[in-house]
Amino acid sequence: LVLAALWAAIGWHGHGAGLVVTAAGLLVLSVVMSILLLVPINDRVKTWTAGGAPADWRQQMHRWDRFHHVRVAVIVAAFTLLVTALV
Repeated sequence: LVLAALWAAIGWHGHGAGLVVTAAGLLVLSVVMSILLLVPINDRVKTWTAGGAPADWRQQMHRWDRFHHVRVAVIVAAFTLLVTALV
């Protein structure tokens, strides 16, 4: 993220600066998603015992999987933009 910000700042008027800025924004979004969506679920799961999982544990795991897949898609999009900016 820091490297993307430096890259955008140094080459602001160069080819691909907009792509780098967008990629950096997507990387920030992935961190925010982790903190706001995934970490709370992880914290809840840490409190479960082998015999004491809540009745809706499958729904919670499905929700975590969904958020994780979206976060991975955001990171892949950011990486794609960074590679495109290099070309």
